Amino acid sequence: MKNSIKELESIAKKIRCDIVKMIGPNKAGHLGGSCSIADVVTVLYFYKMKHDPKNPKMPERDRFLLSKGHSALVQYAALAESGYFPVEELLTLKKLGSRLQGHPDMLKLPGIEANTGSLGQGLSIAAGMAAAGKIDKLAYKVYCVVGDGEIAEGQIWEAAMSASFYKLDNLIAILDKNCLQATGCIAERFNNQSPQ
Repeated sequence: MKNSIKELESIAKKIRCDIVKMIGPNKAGHLGGSCSIADVVTVLYFYKMKHDPKNPKMPERDRFLLSKGHSALVQYAALAESGYFPVEELLTLKKLGSRLQGHPDMLKLPGIEANTGSLGQGLSIAAGMAAAGKIDKLAYKVYCVVGDGEIAEGQIWEAAMSASFYKLDNLIAILDKNCLQATGCIAERFNNQSPQ
């Protein structure tokens, strides 16, 4: 079922609230990087992607990879709101024994397609999944969100060139241009200017 724009706005707001609740007071977490892609993730999970929480491994499902795995909170919130696991479990974030850790783990949580977080690797994994879809003649799409800080990694560009060469029109890369990376503003860290 496709949601209306008003419904999508409401879901995105709920996802942002879930992110804030997961971090809670005095806890570490990537609040900005998670919230900056809440609208995109909402549209993918609740409007665009073909997926089924009751059958998370169906072969023809669309795939979502969060290359910037440190922003896993937004994916956890979307998965919970979609029905992959109870929303109450979000409050176990980073607790001992929780399935919800700082980076997504495909072996612990349904709906996670790959372990991500080593920046630059997500797009390569996504390209491999897209190529597999072509080879297997399955009509799924692979969506991959990359951060604007991580695009300084050479592997991102190698994956993009490979995707072009192999005509992976079932791969959609989405850049989260929030102008920040772990150590500060991108303009101050990696702005294509000569070092001083």
